[in-house]
Amino acid sequence: MAMILDERRSRILEITENKGFVSLADLVEKVGASESTIRRDLEYLDSIGQIRRTRGGASYVGESITDFDSRVKHASSQKQRIARFAADLIQPGESILMDGGTTTLEVARRLAGKSLQVVTNSLPIAGLLVNRTEVELIFIGGYLYPKTGVALGPHAVQALETINVRRLVMSVGGVTSDGLFNSNALLVETERRMMEAAEEVMVVCDSGKLGHSALAQLCPLSSVDRMVVDDGITKEWIATLTDAGIELNIVETEQSRNL
Repeated sequence: MAMILDERRSRILEITENKGFVSLADLVEKVGASESTIRRDLEYLDSIGQIRRTRGGASYVGESITDFDSRVKHASSQKQRIARFAADLIQPGESILMDGGTTTLEVARRLAGKSLQVVTNSLPIAGLLVNRTEVELIFIGGYLYPKTGVALGPHAVQALETINVRRLVMSVGGVTSDGLFNSNALLVETERRMMEAAEEVMVVCDSGKLGHSALAQLCPLSSVDRMVVDDGITKEWIATLTDAGIELNIVETEQSRNL
C-alpha cells in the first residue's frame, strides 16, 4: 500500500508540475482515484511545500520532482529563517513586488497581518494571498510557465511597465562574481523589468547558491541593493558582495546556534 501511495502522489506532482495549475476533477480523471483520496493527497503535498491548495485544485510551487526527498529538505531551515527576516523588513503600507520561487513563497507566508499592496507574477503566491483581506493583490499576467506557475514573456513585461513599487523581493538560481543568474531566459527578461519598477531590489538567497551560475544571466551584482542570506556565507563572499555595494543581512541559522 505504501508503494501505491507514493506512486500516486508522485503522479499528482508530475501532473501539477507540467500544468502549473490543475483542477481536482482533472486529477481524479488522470490518477484514477476517488475525489476524497485526491483531496487527502493534496493536503499532504501542501503541508510539505510541494504544491499549494487552491479553490478547486492545486498550483505547483517550483520544487522539481527529480530527487524529491532531498529537494523537499534542501536548505529548508535556511529558507524559512531568511524568509522570516525578509518579511520583518517589510513595513505595513508598503507596495512590494514578488517574483516566483520557493524562498519568496516563504516570505509571502510570513506577511500575514500586514496591510500591503502586493504585485506578483507567481500563481502560487497569488493563491496564498488572495483571501488575505489586508492585502491588495495585483496579479501580473502573461505566459504561465508550467513548471513554476509564474507568468512570463512580453505580456508580463508590458504589464510591469505601469508598475512602480517600494521594494522588489526576488530569488535567483545562482550568484557568481559576474552577477545573478536564473534558469529561464523569459524569466530573466521579466525580472529585469521588475528591477526597474522597484526603488529597492532585495534578493533572498540561501548560501548554497553562491558561486553557482544558471542558464541565463540576469544582472551584475551592482544592480542589487540588499541581500538576505544565511550564515553559511564565507568571508570571501561577504567581501565580494559588500564591495559590489550590496547591503548584506546575514541570518543566523539553528545549526550555528547549536555550535
